[in-house]
Amino acid sequence: MKVAGIGFRAAAPLSALRQALDLAEAAGGRVAALATTAEKADAPALCALAQERGLPILRVSVQDVPTQTQSPRVQARFGTGSLAEAAALQAAGSGARLTVPRLNTPDGQATAAIASGDTE
Repeated sequence: MKVAGIGFRAAAPLSALRQALDLAEAAGGRVAALATTAEKADAPALCALAQERGLPILRVSVQDVPTQTQSPRVQARFGTGSLAEAAALQAAGSGARLTVPRLNTPDGQATAAIASGDTE
């Protein structure tokens, strides 16, 4: 399954999350699900994006998941270098591999990464 991990600031608008997902899908193709941490999964902007695209939101733990890119702020808060990459990798399941590393929106409000794995 191909999954987009989504990271975003608490005040990020729907337009920022939409832009992050669009950037990732332009680089890696359409995804079957969105993934983020349980604490972010109920954010109104993310729920709106999921509803608009007809995608489920998968809640995952990102603690100690190795990532290709590193953000000191994200490392301090979530215990991983990239929430988007870690969420995508965790949700994609066994054999997961990062196909699109973390992409940031120009305003820095949201990030997205795509991983593919064996989960259906």
